[in-house]
Amino acid sequence: MQQFLLELGKGFTFVGRQYRVTLNNTHYKVDLVFYHRILRCFVLIDLKVTDVQHHDIGQMNMYLGYFAAEENTEGDNPPIGIILSRNKDELLVEYATYQMNSQLFVQKYQLYLPEREELRRELELTLREAGASGEELP
Repeated sequence: MQQFLLELGKGFTFVGRQYRVTLNNTHYKVDLVFYHRILRCFVLIDLKVTDVQHHDIGQMNMYLGYFAAEENTEGDNPPIGIILSRNKDELLVEYATYQMNSQLFVQKYQLYLPEREELRRELELTLREAGASGEELP
């Protein structure tokens, strides 16, 4: 866990694993919960070993609502939700998050680090796409 937190970067504090959320006597569990001291918000991570489905996105949105209403204290910012899945269907994610006004992100994870050349190509593609869409580049 320590190595994972170090990979996330500065400011993350571990809150819980399989963090229980109870709504109307039904129990749900968030895979990993962190609090980011610099951003002053909870960061919820849901890990999926299969492809992300629309109901996974709805479930994370429910967790975000719960944390905003029940766990946040004065001065906290809205929570951030991250779903990490084996594959990410861009169209499904686009439609499943339609008009959601939240900080919910779906990302694909890799079981291994890519080769240097593959990583360079991916970075260049991402920068080109960001420039074409008018996003501000770092």
